[in-house]
Amino acid sequence: MITELGHFALILALFVAMIQSTVPMIGAARRHLGWMAVGRSCALIGFGLTALSMLALMHAYVTSDFTVINVIANSHTDKPLLYKITGVWGNHEGSMLLWVFMLSLCAAAVALFSDNLPPALRARVLAVQGMIATGFLLFILLTSNPFLRTFPPAPNGNGLNPVLQDPGLAFHPPFLYLGYVGFSVAFAFAVAALIEGRVDAAWARWVRPWTLASWCALTVGIAMGSWWAYYTLGWGGWWFWDPVENASFMPWLVGTALIHSSIVVEKRDTLKSWTILLAIITFSLSLVGTFLVRSGVLTSVHAFATDPQRGTFILLLLIVAIGGSLALYAIRAPALKGGGLFAPISREGALVLNNVLLSCACATVFLGTLYPLFLDAVGGPKLSVGFPFFNRTFAPMMVPMVIAVGVGPMLAWKRGDLLGALQRLWVAYIATALTVLVAFYVTYGGPVLAVLGLGLSAWLFAAVLTEFAERIRLFRVPLGDSVRRAIHLPRSAYGMTFAHLGLAVSVAGFAASAYAHEAIEILKPGGSIAIAGYQLTLEHVDRIPGPNYTADDATIRVTNGGEFVTMMHPERRFFPLQQQTTGETAIRTNLLADLYVALGDSDTAGDWTVRVYWKPLVPWIWMGAIIMAFGGAVSLSDRRWRVGAAARGSRREAQPVPAAGE
Repeated sequence: MITELGHFALILALFVAMIQSTVPMIGAARRHLGWMAVGRSCALIGFGLTALSMLALMHAYVTSDFTVINVIANSHTDKPLLYKITGVWGNHEGSMLLWVFMLSLCAAAVALFSDNLPPALRARVLAVQGMIATGFLLFILLTSNPFLRTFPPAPNGNGLNPVLQDPGLAFHPPFLYLGYVGFSVAFAFAVAALIEGRVDAAWARWVRPWTLASWCALTVGIAMGSWWAYYTLGWGGWWFWDPVENASFMPWLVGTALIHSSIVVEKRDTLKSWTILLAIITFSLSLVGTFLVRSGVLTSVHAFATDPQRGTFILLLLIVAIGGSLALYAIRAPALKGGGLFAPISREGALVLNNVLLSCACATVFLGTLYPLFLDAVGGPKLSVGFPFFNRTFAPMMVPMVIAVGVGPMLAWKRGDLLGALQRLWVAYIATALTVLVAFYVTYGGPVLAVLGLGLSAWLFAAVLTEFAERIRLFRVPLGDSVRRAIHLPRSAYGMTFAHLGLAVSVAGFAASAYAHEAIEILKPGGSIAIAGYQLTLEHVDRIPGPNYTADDATIRVTNGGEFVTMMHPERRFFPLQQQTTGETAIRTNLLADLYVALGDSDTAGDWTVRVYWKPLVPWIWMGAIIMAFGGAVSLSDRRWRVGAAARGSRREAQPVPAAGE
C-alpha cells in the first residue's frame, strides 16, 4: 500500500508541476496576482509529494519489500541498514527520484525565501522550475518507474554493487545532486530575466546566494566523491579524469565563473549578457552530466543505466531545455545593455580574466570528455582521452588563473593600479621564493613542475593574507583599530578569503602528489616492505565474517627507524551474493602525508600481494575543498543576502496591478 502511495504521489506531483509551469507564467504576463501566487503553492505541494514518494521508496528498501522490482535488483535482506537506505539512490531509478526530490526542494526554498522578489519575477522563476520538473517526472514515470511490482515476491534480492557499499555513498550523491539541481535556480532566474528583458544589480543580488549554495554543495559532493575513489578503489588515486567525474567538474568550473561574474553585475551593472549565458550553461552542463551517466554511451563505475531508450528521452529533454533557453538568449540578450565601463586593469578586468580562463578550462574538459563519444557515434576510430591530455591542456590554464586570483582583489574597481598592487604583494614574492628554494632542495632530482606548483600555492596563500591585511590596515593603524575593522568586515569578505585560501591549500596537495612513492611486494607472513623510511611487516592474515561478506583481514606492523608506529588492517572482502571481491584500504595520516596500504590477491602458497603508497600533502586536497566550501557558506551567511534592501526598491519599480476583483 505504501508503495502505491509513493507511485500515486509521483503522478500527482507531475500534474502539480504542469500547473506550476503554466499558470504562474500566464499570471505574470497578465499581471494577475492570484495566478502568480499559484506558483508558490504548487512548489510547496510538489515538494511534499516528491518527499512522500522518496520516503515510500525508502520504506520499501528498509523493510525489504521484494515485490518491488527496484528493491529486488538493488537490495538484500542481509545488507546493513545504512546500505539499504543508500541503495535507494545507488541505482538509476532511485537516483532519478532523488534528482527530482532535490529539484522540488530547491523550488520550495525559492517559494519560502523569496518575499523580497517582485511577484512577477518569482512567478516566472517558479514556472521555469516547474517546466524542468515536468520533464523529469515524465521521464521517471514513462521510462524509469521505481515503484513497479512483481508477483509472487522474490525470496531475496540481488544486493547492491559491493563497490557502492560504503558510508561515503550515503552523503556523496545527495550533496552532488543538490549542487547539480541547485543550479536550476540560477537557470530559472536567467530565463525569467530574459523573458522580462531586465537584468540589474538587484537581480544579481537575488541570484547570487542560490548560486553560492549550489556551488558549496557541489564542491563538497565532488570532494567526497574524490575521497571515496581514493580510499575505496585501492589504486591510490583521487582523480582519473573519468567522464563521469568530469561531468560534475564542468558545472563546478562554470558555476565558479558565474559567482564571480554576478559580482560584477551587482557592483558595476555590467557583464549582464555574459552572466545570463553562464547561468544557462552551468545548468546545461548539469543536464549533460545526467545524460552521460544514464544514456549508456559510456561505461563507468559511476554509470547507472545502459538503456538507449532512456538516453534518447534525456537527449530530447536536453534539446528542449538547452536549445530553448539558448534560443531565448539569442533573441533577448542583445537588449541587455551593460551600464558601467571599466579599464582592462581593474577589479572587473581581473574577474573577466577569471571567467575567460575558467570557461576555457571547462571547454577543454568538455572536448576531452565528449570528443571520443562523438567520434564513435559517427563511426570513427575508437579513442581514449586520458590524464595526459587533461594535464597538458587544463593545468596550463589554471596557472595564470591562480596568479590572477592573488592579484585581482588588490585592484580597485573601474580603474586599478597594477604596479601598485604588485608592489604591495612583496610578502607573497618572498613566500614564493622561499617555498620554491626549500622544495627544490628537499626534492632535488624530482619533478620540477611540482616545485613550481608548490610555489604557486605559496604565492596565492600569501597574497590572500596580504589582501586581508590591507583590508584591515594591519601594521598601518593601531592594532585595536585593525581588530575593529576586522570585526566589521562583511562576511562576504571573509568568505572570499577562506575560499581563496582553500584553493591555495588544494593546489599544494595537487602539486605534492607528484612526489608520491609506490612499492609492491608479494609477502609471506613475516615479510616486510620498505617505503619513505617506514618498514611494513605482514604479521598475519585472518578470515573474518562481515554482515554480508567474508574478509581476509591483514595485520601489518609499521615501524620507522625501529620504533613502533601503528598497526594497519587492509582487507580483501568477498561478497558471495554478487560473487565479487573488493578491497578495503588502510590509511594512516598525519595531515602532512598518507601511508596507504592495499591488500591484493593471494596465491596457492599463501603469499599476498601488498601495495603501499606514501603520499605527501594528499590530505590537503580535501582540506582545501572543505575550506573553499566553508568560505562559500560564510559568504552565504552575509546579512545582505537576508535583508535584500536593493530588492525592495526594484520591487516598488514594477509592482503588478491587481486584477479585477482582487
